[in-house]
Parts: sequence; C-alpha cells; structure tokens
Amino acid sequence: MTDTDDEEQDLPNLNLPEEEGEGDELYEHHRIKVDRKQELLRIDKFLMRRLSHTSRTKIQNAIEAEAVQVNEKPVKSNYRIKPFDVITITLPEPPIDFRVLPEPMDLDIRYEDESLLMVNKPAGLVVHPAFGNWHGTLVNGLTHHLNHLPTGRNGEIRPGLVHRIDKDTSGLLVIGKTEWAMTHLSNQFFHHTIERTYLALVWGIPKETQGTITGNIGRSIKDRKVQAVFPEGDQGKHAVTHYKVLQTFQHVSLVQCNLETGRTHQIRVHMKHIGHPLFSDATYGGHKVLYGQRTGAYRDFVEHAFQVMPRQALHAKSLGFVHPQTGATMHFEVELPADFAAVLKLWEKYGV
Repeated sequence: MTDTDDEEQDLPNLNLPEEEGEGDELYEHHRIKVDRKQELLRIDKFLMRRLSHTSRTKIQNAIEAEAVQVNEKPVKSNYRIKPFDVITITLPEPPIDFRVLPEPMDLDIRYEDESLLMVNKPAGLVVHPAFGNWHGTLVNGLTHHLNHLPTGRNGEIRPGLVHRIDKDTSGLLVIGKTEWAMTHLSNQFFHHTIERTYLALVWGIPKETQGTITGNIGRSIKDRKVQAVFPEGDQGKHAVTHYKVLQTFQHVSLVQCNLETGRTHQIRVHMKHIGHPLFSDATYGGHKVLYGQRTGAYRDFVEHAFQVMPRQALHAKSLGFVHPQTGATMHFEVELPADFAAVLKLWEKYGV
C-alpha cells in the first residue's frame, strides 16, 4: 500500500558526467521512505515491486554488495521492511535503449581477469556512444573484445562501465565484466572508497604546496556548456579535491590531484577556481598565456607547447579499489602519455 502524504519520492540520480572520476554521479540512487501502512515484507521482494525496471539479479547483487541500506545500515535479502524505514539503493545506471555495435580496436589493456579489466585510455578517445559519437568509442571496442559484458538487454549503451573520463583526458579506467563486479565497483565509487590519482599541469605556482579545494560544482549560470564552483553551497553538488604540488617550473606546476568526489570536470573547475587553470585547457581558459610575458620569445615557446599538447594536461595515473570477487586490495598505475611527457620536458628546459 502507498500513501503519498507519508512517502518520499524515489530520487534516481541519472546524470552522466563528462570528466574525471565520475563515479558517484554515474549510478542510479534511490531513497525510499516506507509508507506507514506498509505490511512486513522481505526487502528484495519490496524492491522488485518498487523498481520495476531493475532485474532481480541486479537487486540481489546490490544487497550482497551492501549497496542497499536501511536506516543507514546494510541489510540481508531476508530483512523485513517496516513502516517508516528509509531505504537507500545505489546501482549501475540503467542502460539506454539502443544497441552498441562491436568494433575491432587496439585496446591498451593493463590487467584482466574473470571479473574486471583495466584499460589505459588514450587522449582523444570518447568513452561511450552519444549524439555525434555513435562509433569508434571505447565501449564499441570493449563490446568487440568481450562478448560477455553485463550489457543488460543484449548490448545497450555503456557495457561494463562503472566510471568514465573525458575524451581529452588520458589514463586508467576499470571495467566490470559481470553484474556483480559492476555493482560492487559502483558501490565503491558511490561511497568514495576508490583511490583516484590524477596528474595535472597547471598555470602558475600555488601558494600552498598542498591543500584541499571544497566547493559545490554545477552548470554555470552564464554558460551551460561548462561547470562552475558555487562557494555558498546553494547550487551544484558537493565536491572535494585534494592537491599536492610535485614540481614547479617558471610559470607552471605539476600537481597531483586526488578526488574525494567525482563531479563533472571537477579537477579542471576546482583548479581554475583557485587561479590555476589546467595548461592547454580551452574549455576553462588554459589555452592562452596566463602567467609570464605575453609577447616575444616566451609567447612563441608557449604556442609551441600548446601544439605539443593540444588538449588539457590531465592524466588519470592510478586507481585503487577492492576486488569485487576476491576482496583483495588492488592498485594500478600507468605512465604519462607521450604528449604529457614531452610538454614537461619543454618546461624543464625552458630558461635553462
């Protein structure tokens, strides 16, 4: 039975972020306050009735992965819900209703087992099909590489993905190969227990060698194509980035960023917010000279550096997580891509 006066609306979170570490924005998130007239009922049966678009297997996996909680505590499948219980559920996002065509692709796979694989994505490769990019994406290549990905109903969008990085960001992605792996990894992203380290080349030298940037991130009021920080917290979503300066040059710095949350363009937006946009980031103003003289030989040097790295200087260097099947702590790292390494050498030599 239902009673709209006493029941909170389910709140599915179906946003698809376009940039680094988009873990917690990538998953369906329901919050259900049980009706005061609800009879005692097993939670798995209750959720089957409430989430008609979700399979029984997906619900069972979510419960086993502790992605289903009642009153902020994980429960078993045989838990009987009671009136006024508050249920929260995090699941991989439901697939969009179209088929992904498998396409042969030279994937840089760094690890693979029965549950998951790690792929090193090059800059320039779109992660999944969308308007204007129906073919040639990482998902098309993954679908060809693995014919047993958890694709829902025979091959819809984003098979196996539990997070993504932007087209022009390079680095590591973890891919779930089973429903259980996807659910387990999704839950780790949602609860911010995934270790994510990025390297970024930013304009200028931060005053503090390390720090934390906190500020809600949401679509800019002035330009809906980009994200912005809302310091007062009345708009956007809570976002936290930890940074550490690894190396400084004359007018730029190599910075390590660790994500506590995973919002759209989080690192790019947060670094711009503190006055240090990413080098060569056209979307957030880093594609022009921001520090140093804007004329003469220095300007020519910077223009050459932009040509060497014609995309934002951002690389997903490492990922750490708990293996969904074995429970072992896993950690993976990849080297800097050629363009990033080359632009660092340019700055190292500049002024010597």
